[in-house]
Amino acid sequence: MSGGGPTRKRNFKIEAFKHRVELDPKYAERTWKVLEHAIHEIYNHNASGLSFEELYRSAYNMVLHKYGEKLYDGLQNTMTSRLKEISKSIETAQGGLFLEELNARWMDHNKALQMIRDILMYMDRTYVPTAHRTPVHELGLNLWRDHIIHSPMIHSRLLDTLLDLIDRERMGEVINRGLMRSITKMLMDLGPAVYQDDFEKPFLEVSASFYSGESQEFIECCDCGNYLKKAERRLNEEMERVSHYLDAGSEAKITSVVEKEMIANHMHRLVHMENSGLVNMLVDDKYEDLGRMYALFRRVLDGLSTIRDVMTSYLRETGKQLVTDPERLKDPVEFVQRLLNEKDKHDKIISVAFGNDKTFQNALNSSFEFFINLNNRSPEFISLYVDDKLRKGLKGATEEDVEVILDKVMMLFRYLQEKDVFEKYYKQHLAKRLLSGKTVSDDAERSMIVKLKTECGYQFTSKLEGMFTDMKTSQDTMQDFYAKKSEELGDGPTLDVHILTTGSWPTQPSPPCNLPTEILTVCEKFRSYYLGTHNGRRLTWQTNMGTADIKATFGKGQKHELNVSTYQMCVLMLFNNADGLTYKDIERDTEIPASDLKRCLQSLACVKGKNVLRKEPMSKDISEDDTFYFNDKFTSKLVKVKIGTVVAQKESEPEKQETRQRVEEDRKPQIEAAIVRIMKSRRVLDHNSIVAEVTKQLQARFLPNPVVIKKRIESLIEREFLERDKVDRKLYRYLA
Repeated sequence: MSGGGPTRKRNFKIEAFKHRVELDPKYAERTWKVLEHAIHEIYNHNASGLSFEELYRSAYNMVLHKYGEKLYDGLQNTMTSRLKEISKSIETAQGGLFLEELNARWMDHNKALQMIRDILMYMDRTYVPTAHRTPVHELGLNLWRDHIIHSPMIHSRLLDTLLDLIDRERMGEVINRGLMRSITKMLMDLGPAVYQDDFEKPFLEVSASFYSGESQEFIECCDCGNYLKKAERRLNEEMERVSHYLDAGSEAKITSVVEKEMIANHMHRLVHMENSGLVNMLVDDKYEDLGRMYALFRRVLDGLSTIRDVMTSYLRETGKQLVTDPERLKDPVEFVQRLLNEKDKHDKIISVAFGNDKTFQNALNSSFEFFINLNNRSPEFISLYVDDKLRKGLKGATEEDVEVILDKVMMLFRYLQEKDVFEKYYKQHLAKRLLSGKTVSDDAERSMIVKLKTECGYQFTSKLEGMFTDMKTSQDTMQDFYAKKSEELGDGPTLDVHILTTGSWPTQPSPPCNLPTEILTVCEKFRSYYLGTHNGRRLTWQTNMGTADIKATFGKGQKHELNVSTYQMCVLMLFNNADGLTYKDIERDTEIPASDLKRCLQSLACVKGKNVLRKEPMSKDISEDDTFYFNDKFTSKLVKVKIGTVVAQKESEPEKQETRQRVEEDRKPQIEAAIVRIMKSRRVLDHNSIVAEVTKQLQARFLPNPVVIKKRIESLIEREFLERDKVDRKLYRYLA
């Protein structure tokens, strides 16, 4: 082919035969008969004699020659007639054979369906999609559903049989779980809707009725612990049942039924059950029962909040009794130990039984905070507890044990709303420990201060740390004093002075008593040394805080070394020059304050085994008409005898009022400083907002009283830090 133009592309077209292909008019009928016979043979278990290749080709040709519809309808009718026959044989099965027959026939039907689908694969792939018919396998399932499962004679019998078997298993009988699994799987294979409508829904309804009745029966005859065991067992049984022969999707539904009927409907009755409810479990530390209750109740709505509420009200009530019972307030150390024991007990319950649930921990903390602050002496008692532990209670304890105890105390400290009151007392108790040298370990003391510092900041502990610094400085000063003045001092009494910085120590001004001449001489020498070394300082003797070691000789030449307070020393030294002295003589010669003198004499004359003086008339209390004598007959197995001062561990009422007053005075500048800080940044603020802000800023140390805040605002207005707004009198303005 020649020419300059492009070659034309040819379009090929496939056309039908020009001449008509004649088919045998009986071809379709004949071919279908062959296939129909094959289907019957398959159902009759005679498939081994069939040629699947020929059958496939026959079905293929029928579809190819447009007989797909005849083939599909023939299949449907043949299967329907076979299933009707099968239905009759299942219906006639008696008793326990019913399910076995149903299952066996279902297995046969499935195998037959597989073979039929293989033979009719070409129809399935071409005719079925274009004619919008149901695929062969699905058709077989639908027909089984309609003619077997939904057969009037089988449908209700099947459901009743399944439910009866489950009921018998619940009552302790052993059933054929494998058969049950096959039947429920059959229902699922027929479609989730069949499983749900024909089995699951009635199963859940019957179960709800069963557990409603059983729970009512149990709750009438069981205590709480046993009831929960039964509920737990039933729940586990149902979960096990699902895993063995029900569909996995049924688990959430059936457990929900058990939870509702056995737990949710009886929740309040269970926790409040007399002699065995939640409170009894808490009291008796029934960890297993509590853990079971927690695990079951967490499965239902408001279950855990129900436990939490009952636990909280129980804790608050018992805690309130604990901190307000006058009998229990007699011993502060025992009081705090009881609180710690309660905390340990409930911490363990929350850890072991409640899986360390944070919401329960918070409820425990809020309960403790509530009742600890009902007693305004809690800060004092906690400080006394620490004092007891750091004086003697931790002797021989390992470093880890000490840390554990201090951490527990800090936990109680965190609950205190009046932390500044604790600080006041802690300072007093620490001072006494340091000055009397009665602390178990400096490391423990410092560890406690570090914990307080971490919790409350440097400001809280700066004075406490200052006290330790003073003790070290005093030690160095005394070494220097004796190094320089030893010759001058000669054989006189040995003096050990603690020089205390006025601002750091909780010293109260007390009138100095009349010291013995021997002591006074040494004191004056120290004063001249110290003031000569440090310019511009003043020394004031705190005779109410000192101690002394004095040697005494009793009848028959028995010698003892007495460890006494400075006041006791002053009293005893008077008896070097007199055999007997009246109370008034002693008071005049020593000038010791009356309350201190009475306690001092009581400890010297009225304590068995420590009575180096005797008094007439003999009684437990000291009166102003008493006369005191040196007790020649005093004996003791110990060479060194420590005579403590008879003193109430807790403060007396006037002392308590005085401490409280000092605390209130200390709070005033803190409240004012907070008000000024807030107003400086905000410039203008209404009264309620100031109160809220001040409370927020200071609550780490104490809860300020709104009335006191109002008074401090008035004071700041008087001193022209603030002014009231001219128009709105509730507004305050900051004056720069």
